[in-house]
Amino acid sequence: MRNHKRGLGYVAVVVDDYDKAIDYYTNKLGFYLIEDIPQPGKRWVVVAPTQQSECALLLAKASNERQSPFIGNQCGGRVFLFLQTDDFWRDYNLMKSKGVKFCEEPRNEQYGLVVVFEDLYGNRWDLYENAR
Repeated sequence: MRNHKRGLGYVAVVVDDYDKAIDYYTNKLGFYLIEDIPQPGKRWVVVAPTQQSECALLLAKASNERQSPFIGNQCGGRVFLFLQTDDFWRDYNLMKSKGVKFCEEPRNEQYGLVVVFEDLYGNRWDLYENAR
């Protein structure tokens, strides 16, 4: 097997409005706005949990009737994205204080602390910290 360096660069999240999505991800979840570049008929908008994140979210505005129904339902109601943290309680309490909608109380699992939350569109996420 060859030794290639590979990884996920972006995960597209379908949104209805760039500015509303940027506001949510940066002000509620504490993400960084990495890029916001105008393009013909759209924008290239990238947000990430840290400025050094290897994988980032590409906020992709729905541009037609086929894409619109997927806003907030990119994974059929299952948890879609997993936000890993090095301090669960810090991030949970900060997100909760900013109005992030949590679907349950935090729980201890064999792999660590976890809680499910929904983004502004209803996509489900796990906030988790691995057990040490």
